[in-house]
Amino acid sequence: MPHTADAAHRLWIGLSGGIGSGKSTVSSALARHGVVVIDADALAREVVEPGTRGLEAVAHRFGSGILTPDGALDRPALGRIVFADPAARRELEGITHPLIAERTRELVAAAPRSSILVHDVPLLVELGYAPRYHLVVIVGTSRETRLERLVRLRGMDRAEAEQRIDAQASDDARRAVADVWLTNEGSVQELRSATQGLYAERLAPYLANLEQGRAVAARGVPGPEALGRLGARLEHVLGDDLAGLPDLDPGTDSLLLMLTAGTPPAAVAERLTEAGFPQVGDGQHAAADPGRPVLLTVREHTVGAGG
Repeated sequence: MPHTADAAHRLWIGLSGGIGSGKSTVSSALARHGVVVIDADALAREVVEPGTRGLEAVAHRFGSGILTPDGALDRPALGRIVFADPAARRELEGITHPLIAERTRELVAAAPRSSILVHDVPLLVELGYAPRYHLVVIVGTSRETRLERLVRLRGMDRAEAEQRIDAQASDDARRAVADVWLTNEGSVQELRSATQGLYAERLAPYLANLEQGRAVAARGVPGPEALGRLGARLEHVLGDDLAGLPDLDPGTDSLLLMLTAGTPPAAVAERLTEAGFPQVGDGQHAAADPGRPVLLTVREHTVGAGG
């Protein structure tokens, strides 16, 4: 989801987790705090409701066998096709994903300017969406726990549940993009409590900092994994204006962000602020995220600088 022109006071959170992980519990708990939840699964159902161009396109591609007698989508029938055939699944996604993206943009535009938006996306990792968000939250649950839940709570047979899990990203891939990892191996109440803590200690303060253009004091530099996520985020925000991924500025506790020649720091200041890095000095930005304190020194690349 690209940044919108008026996104400076909106905190855009990506939420994901494997099937059966419990992320719907997290999104529901956040909604009780007034967080705007945009549920990609719900939109995926909406864009193929009877009478939509989405359902017409899906039926044209996969045949009338994926329709119920009353003309609605027979989800189990379609699932048996696409989860057994990666090529068919990609074709389905080629039909539905643009429609879901269009509807998502409409909902983002309609959200209050000063708000937290949670984008609940099962395929966040698979689609490469992580760098688009201010923060990525992953609900982590072991494979065996998810299998048990899918069989017991959703009535799937074990083979089908395994097939659904195996069609999604691995836990290692999810951990690589997770700014926050919410472990869900306990009770629903424990997960709700962890979500409450996340909202109170990180999300609400983050939004307040964005609204006030306020950064948190930097304390050292991120570790390699966090630095990788930060680099991907900045690469998404700055695009061709970024000459290289951030690295330690020698002799400081700051990360050096080198811009391409002809791009002065002032030219990217607004984009960095919207992305969660308010300006704190001449050519310097720091994180508004209380869970990721970092200082960025932004410089224009010149001949003989940085290689």
